[in-house]
Amino acid sequence: MMLRDLAQRAGMSPAKAHRYLVSFLRLGVVAQAPLSGRYELGGFALQLGLARLARVDGVKLARIALAELRDRLDLTVGIAVWGNQGPTMVHWMESSHPAKASLKLGDVMPLLSSATGLLFAAYLPAGKTAAMLERELADTRRSSHLGVPRTREEVERVLAQVREHEAARVEGMLLPTIHAFCMPVFDSTGALGLVALGHEGAFDISWGGEIDTARRECAQKLSYELGYSPTTR
Repeated sequence: MMLRDLAQRAGMSPAKAHRYLVSFLRLGVVAQAPLSGRYELGGFALQLGLARLARVDGVKLARIALAELRDRLDLTVGIAVWGNQGPTMVHWMESSHPAKASLKLGDVMPLLSSATGLLFAAYLPAGKTAAMLERELADTRRSSHLGVPRTREEVERVLAQVREHEAARVEGMLLPTIHAFCMPVFDSTGALGLVALGHEGAFDISWGGEIDTARRECAQKLSYELGYSPTTR
């Protein structure tokens, strides 16, 4: 950016902004292109960012944030990551009225009939999920399970909805009477999923509802702390 643009964005005069930039240049926080005179982030800014990323533990931060959310909304919540076998539960916290869900740490969630699986299927590169997706499609064509996509076209339609809402939800699909949300938390290299579930009638499954809004805010805050930005900073 040019000096005048930086000054305007910072809400200060060009002269004052220039004094800051001189100091930042000496530290290596910014660098200046010799021909255009424009400023950009310098080498020290890169080292600072890499040092922060090396110290960040996404699951640890998510556990702290989810504990606060569980206590505030009294929800059963969990964390899922993509493992060798697929979407895997790595953390679980129950509410004061636990959902009768037979899930435990280490469980691998199906791609097509769980909110967790749909989230990872929507956001991971197709090459990572293709084999698991084909196996599940073959199984669903032979089953009578309602609500689960059975063709490639149906899968793509459902995954497009996940990306549109930036979250996945299921209503009694994997476990009868159990509703679930899964929100993505992104870092610089991948993603993890924040899961919430509860019994129908006591769990607000609506988009824009209390649970959706609270988990969305939590996920976006965690993504920011992990170095992710949806647009160029």
